Amino acid sequence: MPQLKLTYFDFHGGRGEPARLALHIGGIPFEDHRFAFPEFAELRKTTPFGQVPTLHVDGTLVTQCDAILRYAGKLAGLYPTDPYQALLCDEVAYVVEDANVKMSPTFRMTGEEQKAARLALVNGSMPVYLRWLEAQLLAHGGEFFADNRLTVADLKVFVDIRNLNSGRLDHVPADLVQSVAPALNAHMQRIANTPAIQAYYAKFSAK
Repeated sequence: MPQLKLTYFDFHGGRGEPARLALHIGGIPFEDHRFAFPEFAELRKTTPFGQVPTLHVDGTLVTQCDAILRYAGKLAGLYPTDPYQALLCDEVAYVVEDANVKMSPTFRMTGEEQKAARLALVNGSMPVYLRWLEAQLLAHGGEFFADNRLTVADLKVFVDIRNLNSGRLDHVPADLVQSVAPALNAHMQRIANTPAIQAYYAKFSAK
């Protein structure tokens, strides 16, 4: 088994969280290197694109969150071996990432600029993404996005939907998902109730 070091912000969410969950669910040993936001300015100088997450595999630095997630999924048995099911899995992950890319610039905004940018997403592309994800979920049985089982696609959506529901995103209604694509909330709750995921978050709340 390779020596793994996953580096990402010290919070439950964002682009690094699905890979953390995949590795945990699969029982794959890894160094969970978490850092506080003030440390990012210095840490980003050590990354190829000034971005996290990064993954060291036997000392070799790897970047790009979805590449890391797919690799973690393969190690953990959470990535389909069938090429078509893998395609469906990747499609979902890339759609979520596309939505994240549109949201990311708003975190560098404040005041009315941020409000206008986020409301434009809420009234524009976000419902489109959410409805598409819900349609994909329902088209494949309503429980999982690919392979009729838990895959990294489910983890990617789980983390994203939980974030949208959190109320921490100013100007994004906490009931947006429920009003636009309620099946995604039911999916999120099922994934949250997975014993391995419950155990993962319980170890943090116990500290």
